[in-house]
Amino acid sequence: MRTAVALVSARAARGLDADMPPLLAAFGAAGAHAEIVDWDEPKADWARFDAALLRSAWDYTERLGEFLAWVERVASLTMLLNPPPVVRWNADKHYLLELARSGLPVVPSSFAEPGADCGAALEEFLARQTCAQLVVKPAVGAGSRDTCRHARTAVAETLVHMRRLLDAGRSVLLQPYLEGVDAQGETAVIHIGGDFSHAVRKGPLLPLGAPSTEALFAPEEITVRAPGTDELSVAQRVLAALPFGALLYARVDLIRDAAGTPCLLELELTEPSLYFGHAPGSAQRLVGATLARLA
Repeated sequence: MRTAVALVSARAARGLDADMPPLLAAFGAAGAHAEIVDWDEPKADWARFDAALLRSAWDYTERLGEFLAWVERVASLTMLLNPPPVVRWNADKHYLLELARSGLPVVPSSFAEPGADCGAALEEFLARQTCAQLVVKPAVGAGSRDTCRHARTAVAETLVHMRRLLDAGRSVLLQPYLEGVDAQGETAVIHIGGDFSHAVRKGPLLPLGAPSTEALFAPEEITVRAPGTDELSVAQRVLAALPFGALLYARVDLIRDAAGTPCLLELELTEPSLYFGHAPGSAQRLVGATLARLA
């Protein structure tokens, strides 16, 4: 019987995940059966799959409790990749504080929690950071939804954004806007099966003062990039610091600070785009690594 793998998506993401066609083709070429299944499909029979591979379940951030309960249930029926402990830890960007405490270079990150005085939280952040601009985003979020870039002086506008998130019961992440991204973009370093696979450049996403995207995700400008040795080193250090062992897939999003040091912006271990179309052979690498875990 052929190995069967569920590629976990969401109804809202159908037709939008550019990684799906090459991944389906690569599984087929390897002699395995793969099919797209929405994570919240009530009729899905997860037990008939040898593995459920998280891909584009991009609407879970507004339904985190429901999604994490689904993660536990499905992991009891089949092999979930990446596994539940990884998903639980990575779903909330508070992990950035943990990584920073371990001595890794992380974009400075402060959080405001529901019920907090957001004015005091913003004042404290601005007292510590000399940035001309800042980024406000939900601690649980994806696709740059509910994320905006604000001028340091636009205090009223920033507080409106913060209050909207906090009033909805969502923790808020504040980070300085590192202006080098306007010219250099971000570097997304992608590992498959514990080894470096490829990297891409992600262009700047957040126009100053613009509203956040209303779509499932903000459109991205993606090009091939050969990562610097310092970027590869930081990515490897970040992944080595995790308590999970070698992960099936990981994307380390880096941005250079004013001194040119690569800093971790976000670590994507749950449902990251892996940009197979920009790296020939990369979909096949993920398929090979997945099937090896099932052997």
